[in-house]
Amino acid sequence: MAEGTIKRLTDRGFGFIDAGSDKDLFFHSSSLEGVSFEELQEGQRVSYTEGSGPKGPCAENVKLA
Repeated sequence: MAEGTIKRLTDRGFGFIDAGSDKDLFFHSSSLEGVSFEELQEGQRVSYTEGSGPKGPCAENVKLA
């Protein structure tokens, strides 16, 4: 699994992960495992698998690292 840092969270149930590349990865609250969206904070380390969504790459199976 890859790791990154939560860069931004929205009040609409999704956020973005800084994966160390030039583009951030989108994730939706339905992609979380073992943690609720309300428990997340910007700056937290997470692990994830990279998947493909309708608008490009996205993070799936997001867990706290």
